[in-house]
Amino acid sequence: MTGWHAPDDLVARYADGSLPETDAWSLEKHLERCGPCAARVSHTVRAGAAGQVLAEVRAAVLTAVPEPAPAAAAVLAARGRTAPAAVPVPDHALAPPRAARALGGRLTRILWAAGPAVRGTWAGSVVLVVLGAVALAYGGGWAGARPLLLALAPVVPVAGVALSYGRHADPLHEIAASTPSGGLRLLLTRTAAVLAVSAPSLTVAGLLLPSAGPRLPSGPATAGWLLPGLALTLASLVLSGYLGCRTATAVVGGGWLLAVSAPLLVSTGTGLTAGLTEQLSLYFTGASSQGGWAAATVLCALLLAARRTTYDRLETM
Repeated sequence: MTGWHAPDDLVARYADGSLPETDAWSLEKHLERCGPCAARVSHTVRAGAAGQVLAEVRAAVLTAVPEPAPAAAAVLAARGRTAPAAVPVPDHALAPPRAARALGGRLTRILWAAGPAVRGTWAGSVVLVVLGAVALAYGGGWAGARPLLLALAPVVPVAGVALSYGRHADPLHEIAASTPSGGLRLLLTRTAAVLAVSAPSLTVAGLLLPSAGPRLPSGPATAGWLLPGLALTLASLVLSGYLGCRTATAVVGGGWLLAVSAPLLVSTGTGLTAGLTEQLSLYFTGASSQGGWAAATVLCALLLAARRTTYDRLETM
């Protein structure tokens, strides 16, 4: 709650629907934390043309509910109220739902809230990357499967973020983003779902892949990519506040791939697998490199918190 309160003309325009959409979003965000303004808006809406419609809807709902239990009827009588007329309800409607149906419905809601990337083709692409790396290592006998997987692992969550948020990814994005749970909260929820799928899958795949041969330099640890991947993901979220989700993820993901591949293109006398392994060891191994990624992660988290209001209308206009 802040010291500012919505003026009467703003409340009146919101109640009659003449307030511009962006101003209405700002007022609704204020109403989440200001009880007096929320009460004024409710009173104004009830006093206007919408109040009669709301009253009719309320009356229709009350007439459709079943008769309350005797204990509930006694409470209503003590408060001077009467129970609405009873409506016959089929026996099967009063039966408790089946456990499997309840569990399936809950999982469906969780999966839907997780975002388009997790329930779409992106999750299948992650599985294909994992299976492809394992097939190249054991079926094709290629020693470069593990360093290639570690090079791509940090940008896999970034790609998942690009496919999780925005009008291009979710046909209901405008509706979801305009709710109180939209904005940065929705973006972070879907990002967490992407990380929850990609991090275990890619880490397990790295553990399954054979290490470098005796003629190749030792590569980074299997989990060495996790902190860089988290830092790149948060960096794409921060940049989304300036460029939009798709452009930001393309810049961050493309920048990482360029940083990994550019030294290999200019180096001479080193094989592709050995050069990639050395490059990844430079980025992932050692306290200095991991400390730098940790500092970048904290910095990006602070920038997200400082600019959290920017994401309330991200990609909704």
